Amino acid sequence: MTDADRARVRESFIGNGLLFLFGCGVLAFLVAVDRVDWFSIRPATGTSIAMARSTEGAPKVGPAAAEPVSPKP
Repeated sequence: MTDADRARVRESFIGNGLLFLFGCGVLAFLVAVDRVDWFSIRPATGTSIAMARSTEGAPKVGPAAAEPVSPKP
């Protein structure tokens, strides 16, 4: 195998590798565009989920849910 043959094989491998990486990059971009919710920041553990939800108002249940919010005159 001559130096010219080795150079041609090496260039072929480099070209195929770059084309493969470009295809993987396009695929990753298309997946990222379709799955935007994957990139939102969410609590990772049960404890942090409970702490995040504790800041929200508790839902009213029972008779308290039917009462008006404003005080009675």
